[in-house]
Amino acid sequence: MIDVLTRLWDRLTANIDSTLMLIATLILAVGLFTLYSAAYENPVRLESQLVNIAVALAAMWVASRVPPQTLMRFAVPIYVVGLLLLVGVALFGEVVNGARRWLHVGIVRFQPSEIMKIAMPLMLAWYFQRRETSLQLRDYAIAALILAVPAALIVRQPDLGTTLLVLAAGFYVIFLAGLSWKIIAGLVVSGLAAAPFLWSIMHDYQRRRILTLLDPTTDPLGAGYHIIQAQIAVGSGGITGKGWLEGTQTHLEFIPERSTDFIFAVFSEEFGLLGNAILLVLYLMLIGRGLVIAAGAPTFFARLLAGAITLIFFTYAFVNMGMVSGILPVVGVPLPLVSYGGTALVTLFLGLGILMSIQKHRKLVQS
Repeated sequence: MIDVLTRLWDRLTANIDSTLMLIATLILAVGLFTLYSAAYENPVRLESQLVNIAVALAAMWVASRVPPQTLMRFAVPIYVVGLLLLVGVALFGEVVNGARRWLHVGIVRFQPSEIMKIAMPLMLAWYFQRRETSLQLRDYAIAALILAVPAALIVRQPDLGTTLLVLAAGFYVIFLAGLSWKIIAGLVVSGLAAAPFLWSIMHDYQRRRILTLLDPTTDPLGAGYHIIQAQIAVGSGGITGKGWLEGTQTHLEFIPERSTDFIFAVFSEEFGLLGNAILLVLYLMLIGRGLVIAAGAPTFFARLLAGAITLIFFTYAFVNMGMVSGILPVVGVPLPLVSYGGTALVTLFLGLGILMSIQKHRKLVQS
């Protein structure tokens, strides 16, 4: 019986990268402890997150067993389906809090823009794989167009946070494919020059977020409330924190969205600078492992895909910590593997599963 169970366990974990899984599990544990404190008066939220984790792990396991060659074959269909779903959202999507982001299919309600976080690097990696031997400037222009179309659909929902993540996922692939630093510098200058135009087409709430970032005290009970309370929580944690379940900003309910976008403020208050340093080390280990997998990938497609997925984790963490600390605008980006929520968690674990697949199948492709 023990031998049968051992063989079954070996088969189930055959494609799981133990290092990546260990780091992700540690971050998940940090997230559950923090969520328990943040949702202390609502234990149902913790139970729901455990269900989300189970679904995400199942998605990761499935993705880890799909060879990179198969992913490459399905890159275009996944991208096209994602685009069609985004068009469906624009036409038939459900409006929640003034934003049209959700689509109902039968009894299921989901956010199609999340699909593009995986579909975008898949599509662009597939495109550059086909053009690997003859890359020209126009190829980067076509890649930018492939990226711009879904980004434009998402930003109109409006969903600035998801737009940022999709743009980042696409940019990482384009950059890793060999985009010149001169071109990047030119794009930065052009972006700065276009800032007045971009400001004019922004929604009012997006402008308020930027103005509030510069001076949150101009509206301390409105748009600046989130940033002010989060900064108080982060600062009051000190070096070692107030202790688990002892955060006053958290339990007196001063921190808004404390289970989702602002969960880092809860963590900082209770575990302090030392806890933040440990969490940062865990994220750096996760990113480092992903970059090692990317460096060892056997094909151009796999290297681009693994590199982009890994750097997406960096973007999630950097943007979330930046907005909670008040150095970036509030754009609704969760803290990876820590914030409450099912859709983003499944997307991130799908990414981990793809990394594990690339790592497992690297020797099967090399000559």
